[in-house]
Amino acid sequence: MDKILLKKALPQWVKKLQTYRIYAPAKDEDIWTYEAVNTPEDIDLEFLITALSPKKIIFPQREVYFEFNKDDNDNPDIKETIPEDEPTIVFGVRPCDAKALTLTDLVFGGDFEDVYYWKRRNQTILVGLACNTPPSTNCFCLSVEGSPHSKEGLDILLTDLGDKYYVESLTKNGVKLLNLAKNLFTPPKAGDKKDLQKIHAESEKKIKKQIKNLKKVPPKLKGMWDSSFWDEEAMSCLRCGICTYMCPTCHCFDINDEVHSHTPLTGKRIRTWDTCQFPDFTMHSSGHNPRPDKASRLRQRIMHKFQYFVERYQNYQCTGCGRCITNCPVGIDIIEVLDKVRDYGP
Repeated sequence: MDKILLKKALPQWVKKLQTYRIYAPAKDEDIWTYEAVNTPEDIDLEFLITALSPKKIIFPQREVYFEFNKDDNDNPDIKETIPEDEPTIVFGVRPCDAKALTLTDLVFGGDFEDVYYWKRRNQTILVGLACNTPPSTNCFCLSVEGSPHSKEGLDILLTDLGDKYYVESLTKNGVKLLNLAKNLFTPPKAGDKKDLQKIHAESEKKIKKQIKNLKKVPPKLKGMWDSSFWDEEAMSCLRCGICTYMCPTCHCFDINDEVHSHTPLTGKRIRTWDTCQFPDFTMHSSGHNPRPDKASRLRQRIMHKFQYFVERYQNYQCTGCGRCITNCPVGIDIIEVLDKVRDYGP
């Protein structure tokens, strides 16, 4: 179901959705991030790219698994803290970030579903925003089978047509949101559809970064485990973890017990984001670390995204958002690394 929405009518639409918790891009000093919307008039979709993807809403950086304590008779009591029922809408989701969530679904789904992740995921509706121009100079979504107007993982896709949005509802949830404010939407005219097609076609031409012949990378990685290549490429790495914390598909986490009191015993079990780029991530209780240096950790990051994930799920675990390139303090460029892998050896 395709519709047209005037930009000035966006706040009116959002007001019709007040039974939902709503997130949208918001600027904090010089950083764009997704924040809860209190005033619909404050929604601003004239943004580039957020520091963190909407992943943080569905898979938060810190969440409580359960609370524990012992009573006066030393009997343990455990209270599980499953996420609440809170239907949510996220506005302004870039296509690369929506696709990233479909990849994370594969990890937290399968035979053993993560109930914490899926409780939020199943009650979250994604309203996407097509990229008429690349939101970052480091975007390379076309190289990893994406596009600036991809619909994958979205419930609605908005495309900016100047003073209005072309609105494509893609799922039952998307149709439901439009039906809550029927009077605000009008059918598209023939000229609107032509403008949409032109904008989408031109948006692909504007993406300058690319990885040529990426399909050659996964098989090439299989023979590079012991290569000195990784030592050379990791030389400048600071082990800061920005590349993974900013990534919309990275999902590593740690679990810790936080004890608040010993008499009586009370505390919480917490899940927090972690990264394979930290030295302690693979540290065993024996003291042995199978990834003891920067080279082995860089190798893990590249092989996970472009070999292991491809073999298991037939998808690259990268959507080309470019955040890792933009934010790396020493200029490590994943495109340059992959180009070298592709051309490595005979």
